Amino acid sequence: MTFSFSQESIYEAIGGEKTIRKLVNAFYPRVGADPILSPLFPEDLTFIAEKQFMFLTQFLGGPTIYSDVYGHPMMRARHMPFEITPERARQWLKLMKESMDEIGMEGHARDYMFERLTQVAQHMINKPE
Repeated sequence: MTFSFSQESIYEAIGGEKTIRKLVNAFYPRVGADPILSPLFPEDLTFIAEKQFMFLTQFLGGPTIYSDVYGHPMMRARHMPFEITPERARQWLKLMKESMDEIGMEGHARDYMFERLTQVAQHMINKPE
């Protein structure tokens, strides 16, 4: 699936910082309450949520705030210590989709963003079921 946003990045097309902040704020309470994903995360999700905000900002074409603080994302390497199964990847995507729905994200930019996140989730899998 390919979308053209002319000169606009996905970051701009979805509403930039405000939308990403709302998405992250909708997503992490779901993660914390989820029996499949919560074991992978610390009890206090504040730090992780902020890193996700920074990553999504950069990943979607916004400012390079993640790399400015943490260096190259190297997401697969950073996730290797955690058992990422196909089920956990699917669950992560399910919760992200629910969060997008909650904040009212829609349209081609959302579809493109979700497709990119699906590719990332598949790439993170490092253990079979």
